[in-house]
Amino acid sequence: MSTEHVLDDRPRASARARIRESANKVPEVTVYFWIIKVLTTGMGETASDFLAHTLGNIPAVGLGGLAFVGSLVLQFAVRRYVAWIYWTAIVMVSVFGTMAADALHVILHVPYTLSTPLFMIALAAVFALWYKSERTLSIHSIRTRRRELFYWAAVLATFALGTAAGDLTATIGLRYLGSVVLFAVAICVPALAHRMRLLGAVTAFWTAYVITRPLGASLADWMALPGWRGGLGWGLGPVTLSWTVAIVGFVAFLALSRRDTERLH
Repeated sequence: MSTEHVLDDRPRASARARIRESANKVPEVTVYFWIIKVLTTGMGETASDFLAHTLGNIPAVGLGGLAFVGSLVLQFAVRRYVAWIYWTAIVMVSVFGTMAADALHVILHVPYTLSTPLFMIALAAVFALWYKSERTLSIHSIRTRRRELFYWAAVLATFALGTAAGDLTATIGLRYLGSVVLFAVAICVPALAHRMRLLGAVTAFWTAYVITRPLGASLADWMALPGWRGGLGWGLGPVTLSWTVAIVGFVAFLALSRRDTERLH
């Protein structure tokens, strides 16, 4: 889905000049957006597991929480979209969101069949409050502190929901490769529904956004985990490192080319 298909509440000609002058805090939605988004989800999944196995669950959650807060403080401190700051925050949300969802299951023994609908309710509540307050859920409108708060609350909820949903499908018989296929097909549904005018642009965007989480996480788990768990056995550390390198490469390209800010200037 390109930017044109995602943003359905963009003001028309007379107001466009004001939008160009106003600094939106998120990138334009291009193919690079979706590639990096999937990469961050997979990297967050394996990084979270790697840290939990290395440090222990509680220290890993504490370290992840500090990094998560620090990245958001930096994101809120800048007055415009900066590629490396924004995507660092997304990575930290991915890592911490994974830890939060896993902590419910591992530490508190909450089953995925319960945590998945709970996170779904939490995301719905964020969207309801956001829309009631701002009358829009469009990511093109993230130009005030309040909208930015709603945006990041929604992002965190989507990561937690996607983590729980991905682990749920992997543990009910599909395993990781089967989950990859399932979510790869599922992510095409909102795009096709929008092109057929069956689904609004903002709804299609957020639906796809949620699905990228279990898609990327399932793919990374399939690559990293041992064969007896249905994976390729490449290891959590190597997969985390390789996906991190890919993220850094794409973000560096965007920072230099400004491909994701061309409509904002």
